Amino acid sequence: MEPITLTTGRLVLRPHLPSDIAEVHAACQDPAIQRWIPVPVPYARTDAEEYVARGPAGWQDDSEYNFAVRLGADGPLVATLGIVPRGPSVHELGYWTVAAYRGRGYLPEALTAVLPWAFTEAGCVRMIWRAGIGNDASRAVAEKAGFTVEGVQRAGMEHRGTLRDCWVGALLPSDLGLPSRLPYLPSPAPRTAVGGRV
Repeated sequence: MEPITLTTGRLVLRPHLPSDIAEVHAACQDPAIQRWIPVPVPYARTDAEEYVARGPAGWQDDSEYNFAVRLGADGPLVATLGIVPRGPSVHELGYWTVAAYRGRGYLPEALTAVLPWAFTEAGCVRMIWRAGIGNDASRAVAEKAGFTVEGVQRAGMEHRGTLRDCWVGALLPSDLGLPSRLPYLPSPAPRTAVGGRV
């Protein structure tokens, strides 16, 4: 896929450029990002260089779509987000926010642009989100974006050589009022007879 740029009222979402390296490196020194996101620790400038450098190949072979989220075209980096295909129909969303810009609604705003794009242009029919149990900030962003938290996956995430339990949620095109390229047949609600027996 050709890289794209998306915009919202305040934000520009575009693929990472070499000019982002210093800001990515600085952001990933944050203990909260290191606690919840599987970035290298310590996080060296070469790690930021490698992350930014792999972006074009990810877009070209449709293996990952990473966006730098900036406050206007020439403004600071406020967040990053990425979408990774997990099969022919399912994609997974991940994100982090620069510490100085948390609590201002930038990530939920960015998701109002990137999620419709994923459903209409990237072939996604089910978007999943996962976060380690206790990552309340990530969960709040996902729920604000419309994700339904479906439960807990035991040992659902690998984090620096350890399996961790995680929350998992999903968003469907219909949740945003969009058509899906595949029909969805929800399971019927179970019938309950008197006394709680089916």
